[in-house]
Amino acid sequence: MSTPRQPRETRPASPDTARGGAPAGPDHPAGLEPLAVLPVFVPLQGKRAVLAGSNGGAPWKVKLLAAAGADVDVYAPEPSEELRAVPGEIVAGSVTLHERQWEEADLRGAAFVIGAMEDEADCIAFVAAGRRAGAIVNAVDRPHLCDVKFGAIVNRSPMVVGISTEGAAPVFGQTVRARIEGMLPRGFKAWIGAARDWREEVTARFHGFSDRRAFWERFTDRAFAEPDRVPTATDLAELLGETEAAPKGGAVTLVGAGPGDAELLTLKALRALRNADVILYDDLVAPEILDYARREARTMLVGKTGHGPSCRQDDINALMVQLARSGKQVVRLKSGDPLVFGRAGEEIDACRAAGIPVSIVPGVSAAQGAAASLCVSLTNRDAARRLQYVTGHDRRGALPEDLNWGALADPSVTTVVYMPKKTLRVLLERAMSEGLAPGTPALLVFNATRPNQRVVEASAVDLADRVEASGFEGPALLMVGEALRRTGAGAALTAIEPDKLAI
Repeated sequence: MSTPRQPRETRPASPDTARGGAPAGPDHPAGLEPLAVLPVFVPLQGKRAVLAGSNGGAPWKVKLLAAAGADVDVYAPEPSEELRAVPGEIVAGSVTLHERQWEEADLRGAAFVIGAMEDEADCIAFVAAGRRAGAIVNAVDRPHLCDVKFGAIVNRSPMVVGISTEGAAPVFGQTVRARIEGMLPRGFKAWIGAARDWREEVTARFHGFSDRRAFWERFTDRAFAEPDRVPTATDLAELLGETEAAPKGGAVTLVGAGPGDAELLTLKALRALRNADVILYDDLVAPEILDYARREARTMLVGKTGHGPSCRQDDINALMVQLARSGKQVVRLKSGDPLVFGRAGEEIDACRAAGIPVSIVPGVSAAQGAAASLCVSLTNRDAARRLQYVTGHDRRGALPEDLNWGALADPSVTTVVYMPKKTLRVLLERAMSEGLAPGTPALLVFNATRPNQRVVEASAVDLADRVEASGFEGPALLMVGEALRRTGAGAALTAIEPDKLAI
């Protein structure tokens, strides 16, 4: 009998968390990784900026400052033809060209200054003067002198995306920028402009944060559905009406996180994570999946690990109901699919008994993920007329006494056994004694779909010995059946790195 443990908060909804902070350490799987630089955005509309010098990067920097609405004074005793042309090419702000050397007095009142000199010593003197003036300082092609650095930009103003590789790979950064350019419809500019125009009315209509967030979630869904259409007053009226008519109060959503690979999350699961106030998650949920949650969301580990310390199911049910009753949108995040050996039935019953709305977001099951990672069809029509999922242990952790051994021994079936490690040997021995052919292909997949996935391949008679010899660890899934032979499981396994495969 494992010792019960209590739910543990891993990211509290605190002011620090709301600003993007989070407790550090091994007990905090969600949150930021270390940042090479802090991405910030500087408003320059109506502010003064100064650029001194005329090296090759100067014209583009002047255009950027002006595009952000700055009034730019350029000091260059011998400006290039390209720099001379800039005042006639700007799309916002203003540019004044002064054909002389800069002076310290020229920097007074400037919010942003850029040194674009060829000579290092001249640039150092300019940077020092800019800092004395209290301005943000940048030096073209001299990162060691910069307070801030320019990155690649995707412009859908008022939405602006900045990309930095901290100088390590500029070409890579430009390629990322190009990819994002292709992904973000240009019509988003109109939708974001509408958001700016409508924000005051939305704030006045909905005083509660949750209602305002619900409105903007609907707005975002509509923008993604029709990105190239210009939003109108009709959209605003409809979104306001839908938000006012929506049910109020807390609710619970059981969400399948998939077997491990974060890219297997469904769009609906991502939306649920984005909407959640609190996320109650299991040990087997991959840490990177929690990064899709809102920064402000609380995350709480309510771990249930096979044969290890686990939170009592009754405690999880009570916490889930308590949070929903307090008005929270609660996501119960489970590895794989919540409806496949995920105790979803008990949690659904607890919510219904308490009068809490409950919904389900299915996930890619561990069986599907493992089979896909091995390019194995579980239902090859020449070998398998049925697919069955069974559990490898009961409430006591022992082999279930009521398994249908005739079904497990059926040669026309593919069987997937969840949580099989503790009972693997006795399960296979019993199945063979009930008629399962000893030579039936069998696989044990550890950590399915994750970078540390490992596979043990054998026949039913040899698998337990090979698993013990492999030393592999982690959550495991057993697959048994002739379909594994007919669909080329062996060929798929030959492509796996040797240290990830035991045969």
